[in-house]
Amino acid sequence: MEDQESQEIILKGIGGSPGICIGKAYLVDKEGVDVVKQYIVRKAFLPAEVGRFKTAVRKAGEALQRVIDKTPEELRQHVQILETHMLLLKDKMLYDRTIEVIEGEHVNAEWALKKVVSQVKPMFENMSNDYLRQRAEDITHVADRIMENLVGGEHVNIARIDKRVILVARDLSPAETSQIQLERIKGFVTNRGGHASHTSIIARTLEIPAVMGVGNATLKINNDDIIIVDGGTGTVVVHPTEQTLLATEERREQYEIRKAQMARTSHLPAKTQNGQLISVMGNIELPEEVVALLDHGGDGIGLYRTEFQYLSRPDFPSENGLFENYKDVIDVMGNRPVTIRTLDINGDKAVNYIHENQEANPALGLRAIRYCLRKPDIFQTQLRAILRAAAHGNVRILLPMISGIEEVEKAIALIDDAAESLEKQGLAYNRDIPIGIMMEVPSAVVTADILAEKADFFSIGTNDLIQYTLAVDRGNRHVAHLHQPLHPAILRLIKGVCDVAREKGIPTYMCGEMAAAPLFAPILLGLGVEELSMNPQAIPVVKSAIRSLNLAGIDTLIAEMMRLTTARAIQDFLTQHFGEAVTRLGAAGSDQ
Repeated sequence: MEDQESQEIILKGIGGSPGICIGKAYLVDKEGVDVVKQYIVRKAFLPAEVGRFKTAVRKAGEALQRVIDKTPEELRQHVQILETHMLLLKDKMLYDRTIEVIEGEHVNAEWALKKVVSQVKPMFENMSNDYLRQRAEDITHVADRIMENLVGGEHVNIARIDKRVILVARDLSPAETSQIQLERIKGFVTNRGGHASHTSIIARTLEIPAVMGVGNATLKINNDDIIIVDGGTGTVVVHPTEQTLLATEERREQYEIRKAQMARTSHLPAKTQNGQLISVMGNIELPEEVVALLDHGGDGIGLYRTEFQYLSRPDFPSENGLFENYKDVIDVMGNRPVTIRTLDINGDKAVNYIHENQEANPALGLRAIRYCLRKPDIFQTQLRAILRAAAHGNVRILLPMISGIEEVEKAIALIDDAAESLEKQGLAYNRDIPIGIMMEVPSAVVTADILAEKADFFSIGTNDLIQYTLAVDRGNRHVAHLHQPLHPAILRLIKGVCDVAREKGIPTYMCGEMAAAPLFAPILLGLGVEELSMNPQAIPVVKSAIRSLNLAGIDTLIAEMMRLTTARAIQDFLTQHFGEAVTRLGAAGSDQ
């Protein structure tokens, strides 16, 4: 018999929600849904086959509605996610196309649905935007519900689990995650999913550890195996040794103590020991995340991604619908800043009511400001809604993927047109709001001095800036290790933006994931970033890190650091000078 140490297995995934838990594994839906092989349906029986599909969709909708009705109060803010799944059930991409395949190819409903999903999912998976790429998982979750009804499968009921366990599954849908009872479920591990998935967002709201995208968790883990889940590092340990268990339990206790301490102080200002005050804001995708942002001490919204309202709909959202959505967020935020980023989407891939040619490289294609300028009527609808909402609070507009001054000038002209049209209609609006530029394309950084003439602020989007500068797709496991925020080229670009902004008298903010790492805070503040924005759960730890810093004499350190030639050397430099406190906070609290 092998000793315990030889059996210890370490699995790596993506940190979906921070925290550490230890417990017994409970496997959910290990085998998945088996799809019946394709078979040909005679013409006379096609209506019956279509009817069978429609019945499966109806049952799936009824089951989802029951989940929505029973969603606990602490998760009511995420009901919109489940309602979106309800809409997807009747979505043209899934519903109409499946019926077309059944009738056109004379095949059974299971095979038709499988074929349609295999065509639709890549549309999302090939997108450059992390959040939108994760919407492929929503398609899968909805299709699985329909498929279970077609093949007679039984859908797992998380709410019926009566043990204190850690869930292990191929995937967990938002509907399943919303049924988690905190007194029973310690955390979860999934083969699929990522940090931007709706399931991950719900896990962070519940504040339970989650590791996603492990790939082979359900093959490596058996029921009742003792496992460790570390949502901060994205690590799962199977059959941990006694030594590993003791060390992990100590880390878990320390993490919980620090988390409680930071929660008590999260609403205090983020002021360094030498008196520098920094705004620490939150990034949100859904209006419902505003509650979590305020609970974690956010000073405002540094990035409100607006794409969610455009997804999974039969048509474009109306101006009034957008206005009400933005106003709801602004009303809750009071006088705090709300930075609304205009639509950053690949129109032909992310919304099912646009049919254009698929692009070979969507990351470099018709997206964000390029799409909006190509579709001024769609852009005008959003701009009118933003300006109307701005009459009710402290709003800033942020223009994404700007690569040159012409795009900024055209966008400002359209904003002026929107204001003029609202004036003529006698509708309340506010045109006198800051207009910012996302600095995420290298050409924008290089021409920052030109762009600054038209901008009220810069906001550095490090996710795309790193991707485009280093030519690295961080979703590609073969090159993901090259995605290095501390690469000297990235730091030089950030310094260049800050220097130009300071010279031109405008502020520089940061809303990319780099802002959420406590270890990076000293260098970012030293370079001149005046506001950091991140996922709400990272706010307390970053605020705590900032309060631990004394940045007197930082200019000398920055000059010394900028002479270093590798990301590793820079990281070692930061650790050496800013000490164990910040790095320990980062390891415990960052889920980036």
